[in-house]
Amino acid sequence: MTGLFSLEGKVALVTGASRGLGQGMAVGLAEAGAVVIGAGISAMKETREKIEGLGGVFHEVQVDLSEKGAASKLAEEALAKEGRIDILVNNSGIIRREDAENFQDDDWFDVINVNQHAVFQLCREVGKQMIEKGSGKIINIASMLSFQGGLRVPAYTASKHAVAGLTKSFANEWGKKGVNVNAIAPGYFETDNTAQLRGNAERSASITSRIPQGRWGRPEDLKGAVVFLASDASNYVNGHILCVDGGWMSS
Repeated sequence: MTGLFSLEGKVALVTGASRGLGQGMAVGLAEAGAVVIGAGISAMKETREKIEGLGGVFHEVQVDLSEKGAASKLAEEALAKEGRIDILVNNSGIIRREDAENFQDDDWFDVINVNQHAVFQLCREVGKQMIEKGSGKIINIASMLSFQGGLRVPAYTASKHAVAGLTKSFANEWGKKGVNVNAIAPGYFETDNTAQLRGNAERSASITSRIPQGRWGRPEDLKGAVVFLASDASNYVNGHILCVDGGWMSS
């Protein structure tokens, strides 16, 4: 059974790996034995130290996925590191908060480009080589707002609904080709993206009160889910959106 969850000999590309959820998942994949290629705008010194401290291998690619052509360039550079990618984790994402009636076009397109368009492009580009070798695991990072409307985040909500749809669309096409495409929908986690929410005492208390486990998630809470979906243990799981939310969706 332990072997089903092993990622020894696998190569994983994780976007947004410098901190937060991306860092937590990158470390979890390394703990399971994968070589990790981390992608992000900023340097990933802390992620590197954590993975190399385990005795793991970490490669770094600095890229801004909001730029035109960046996703294709990332796929090319990442493939050159180890010659293949067995696991893709599309984690990079941004959020802009504003009342819907005042939400600006520039903010809309910034969020859609990173959270939706880049995810589509990376699935396509990395998926091509997975299809060629007949195997691969793609894990997109969705959200509770893949199911709900949220407040003051119309672009983020639209993009995360799209991530769920893209996950199912790719899974339908690629399941017979040996490529599993699934998504993780994190609940409310302690990350930079939620700093504004957590800084609002009333809003934070309201959110916490609805989480059956009584606390916000931490990056390490995603390790088990990402390793499961990246490993042979999930070979018959395809097109699924796995909620890791402390019970939020059940409340």
